[in-house]
Amino acid sequence: MKALVQRVKSAKLTVDEKLISEINKGLVCYLGIGKGDTEKELKWLSNKIAGLRIFQDNDGKMNLSAKDLCLDILVVSQFTLYADVRRGFRPSFIEAESPEIANKMYESFCNELKNLGISKVAKGVFGADMQIIQENDGPVTIMIDTSDKAKTCQ
Repeated sequence: MKALVQRVKSAKLTVDEKLISEINKGLVCYLGIGKGDTEKELKWLSNKIAGLRIFQDNDGKMNLSAKDLCLDILVVSQFTLYADVRRGFRPSFIEAESPEIANKMYESFCNELKNLGISKVAKGVFGADMQIIQENDGPVTIMIDTSDKAKTCQ
């Protein structure tokens, strides 16, 4: 699984000019599900994002998480995080999970964030052409790949 997480002041997601979801201060999480991803990666990644300390404390240091501050998270399915552009100019997405499985994992991921104490988990529409307007804060953008966790002590 891969996630691109951005700290935002606000975000709105629409489909066909209809407002689907919006958040105030919090995180926008673009989530990609790869072939072979399991519940283990899902739990690790959701825990990492809920606890990611990228919000400033009273001393101006990034010491607080969305969970600590009861902030919102907007989760957007994003198979294009698995784009492979090593050859040619047209991206290949063969490492992305099939839509049927990825949609179930996406829903489970959102539910896991709620179970971890994120008060508002807003969602996009899986597989839809979505428009997202977000006001980045910082900007702070973090890329997280579950394949990297094997390289750490955890």
